Formats: sequence, structure tokens, C-alpha cells
Amino acid sequence: MDAIVSPTTRGPTIPTVTGVDTVITVEHLRKTYRRTVAVEDVSFSVGRGEIFGVLGPNGAGKTTTVECLQGLRSYDGGQLRVLGIDPGRDPDRLRTRIGSQLQSAALPERLRVDEAIKLFARVHAGSVDLPAVLEAWDLTGQRRQPFAALSGGQRQRLFLALALLGRPEVVFLDELTTGLDPTARRSTWELVRRVRDRGATVLLVTHFMEEAETLCDRLAVVDRGRVVAMDTPAALTAGQGGPVTMTFTANGYDPRQLTRIDGVDSVAVERGRVMVRGLGTATVPVAAALASQGLAPHDFRTNYPSLEDVFLSLTGHSMLEEEPS
Repeated sequence: MDAIVSPTTRGPTIPTVTGVDTVITVEHLRKTYRRTVAVEDVSFSVGRGEIFGVLGPNGAGKTTTVECLQGLRSYDGGQLRVLGIDPGRDPDRLRTRIGSQLQSAALPERLRVDEAIKLFARVHAGSVDLPAVLEAWDLTGQRRQPFAALSGGQRQRLFLALALLGRPEVVFLDELTTGLDPTARRSTWELVRRVRDRGATVLLVTHFMEEAETLCDRLAVVDRGRVVAMDTPAALTAGQGGPVTMTFTANGYDPRQLTRIDGVDSVAVERGRVMVRGLGTATVPVAAALASQGLAPHDFRTNYPSLEDVFLSLTGHSMLEEEPS
């Protein structure tokens, strides 16, 4: 498994995914725009069948990285391979095997849904079973509607349908749910899982913590053009997110004895409410200690660290602090 990388050190040479085929390899990618460094040093690899996330604030270099991977931008340093192809040297051959939904994706307002699918099919697949595509992405009712009349969720389903024409092996999704309401966002998450279930590898760019935790098998956390950490969401929060906090009310119980439990760092009582802080491994022993005293607090709560806590711990600033352009 990939090790956590300090934000002040050079990234891993080529992080590998054990036990599966590697379909994307990024080694020390660098991209500058005159005096502005958009990507300083980014390295990661993606295994076949993964949903791999690139997580970071706006301006961290995420979109530049995936545009270089698709052959849409040149890069100044490093090595890239997607399905064994260098996107900088042979972008046309690569594009026949990938699908993408770009951050600024849009279609002509008067272009109808069926027209868009037929148009993209000529580029990717030659022919298409239009009714099957419409049914698969729940767009049958919108077949004759122009793009301008579609809701945000319908547009995202259309973009995913277009990205999957020709059954691409790798699909790039850049800020897929930006601008969607919470209900539409969660519906779109299910669509992303369907993309993976159809056999594609997904590289997902996002700055939404919940989206990354919900969807991604592994994550590369990017800040100021560098990979600062990489692992599964659970491993990142367990290793870098800080202590777990357990809170409950237990009148008449002396909580100081909980300090003897391995993994408990501190115990505090405020207005009758107990707060226990420590490692995640301490949660079961704490609950067992309460049960041994005949206590089962109805308000027992366990708060685990989030990816936001991880990001703050690694970088010293919040994800909400946008990087300069």
C-alpha cells in the first residue's frame, strides 16, 4: 500500500498498486505557466478497476494533472503513461480508449439529447444503440429535449453517457458534481459506481470530502502542486486525522478509570458529559468498560476524524482556502 508522503518531501518515484494491473502511471509530473507553477511534483498510479480520487482545493493542480493525462495539455517534466501510452506523444491513439467529463463541460443549448449521443457516437463508436443508451442512463424521457432544458442531474447523466460511448477503459471525471444539490449529487455518485461496474477504471477529481470518502478506493491528496498523502480514505483518516472522540453521559460513574485503557489519551467531564479522546482502537474497550459497570449510555457517540482533518493536519490550512491562480 502507498505510504503517506510528507508535503515537504519529494513524492514517491512510482507508487504501485499490488496485485492488479496498473493502467495509469504518473512520475514527478511538472507543469508551469510562465512563472506560475501549476504542478510542482505529482506521482501516483492507478490500478485497473479502481475509483481513484485526486482530492484538493481549487487551484491545487488537479485539473492540470488530468488534462496532461488526457493529452489535452503539454507538460514540462516527468513521465506519464495511460494504458501504456504517453499522452504527450500519442494523444490521438489514447483518446480512442478513454472517456472524459471535463470540469467545464457543456453542449450547445439547442442540441437535443439524442443528437448529442449520435454525434459523439460517430467520434467514439461509429454506431450506437440509442434506445439502450437512453434507457441505461434514465434519459428516455429527455430524448428530444435540448441541452438547455435539462436539469443539473440530467446533464450529468448525459455527460456520463457520452463519456462511456465506445466502452472506454479509463474514464476521467473532473469535478463531476459541482453545482448540484445534495440529492442530485448522491444520485450522481451511484452513476459513478455504475461506470466502474461496467468495467472502466475511474479517475475522479474532486474537492468534496464526502464525495471522496464515499466513492474512492484510494486517494491522492494534492496541495500546491504536490501529492501530500496517498492511501485509502479509511487509512488516511486513521493515520493522519487526529484522535477519535467518544462522548456520553454517565451520571454517578467515575470516568477517570478509563484512562487506564490502552489507546485512551485523555478523559474530561464538562457539565456531566464525558469526553474521551484517543485512538480508534480504544472505542471497543471503552464501550466494554462501561458495559462491565452495567452502563449503556443512550447518547454514546463516536466522532472519527474526517478527510478535512487529514488535510488540515498535513498542510496547515483548510480545503476551503483556495490556492492562488
